[in-house]
Amino acid sequence: MKIDALKLFHFPGSRSARVRWALYETFGDDYELETMKLLEGEQYASQFLAVNPNHAVPVLEISWEDGSVQNMLESTAMVEWLADAYPDKQLAPAPVLSAERADYLQMLQFGGGWMDAMLWQIRMHRELLPESERDKRTVDRTLEKFASEVEPQLLRRLTASDYMCGGSFSAADIVVGHNVNWARMYGLCQDEAFKDYVRRLASRPAFRRAFDDVVRK
Repeated sequence: MKIDALKLFHFPGSRSARVRWALYETFGDDYELETMKLLEGEQYASQFLAVNPNHAVPVLEISWEDGSVQNMLESTAMVEWLADAYPDKQLAPAPVLSAERADYLQMLQFGGGWMDAMLWQIRMHRELLPESERDKRTVDRTLEKFASEVEPQLLRRLTASDYMCGGSFSAADIVVGHNVNWARMYGLCQDEAFKDYVRRLASRPAFRRAFDDVVRK
């Protein structure tokens, strides 16, 4: 079955940016982008809750050629789906029994799960929760855990090759790379290897387009 149209519910720089990046790497620019006003609480409006009861972006609305509409709600799943849907773009090892596929899926989920959860904890307790509910100990513990456990794993890979799964860019780099940029905002991932990695990612036209709405300070 073919895709009739795609629509991405988006907020600049957030997890939806990694999906926007994946779209530009695979599908191209022929999709609808709806930028949500999250800071004004638009995600809690009844109309949007009918689309995503988790009141968050991204949402990828897929309109199929038979007239049916499907919503995807998880950014890592969207990135994986797009990479597999467009094998000619060579963003993922073929979905067969192979060491390369196993390693790729491991890093894709490591970025979307373990890394993401830690960074979200830091953001919640630094920026989002009311002052009375923030816990500096949670922030300090998570920063230390990320620096001592996550960074060394990523550095070993970047010491051995240019990208997370070897010498070629893959969809795993979309998720992990987005999170490395996020981590750098908190003083993490400051090694030169990370800086070089970010520069390589930022040189991709699809990356530049995906983050062209982020205000740089």
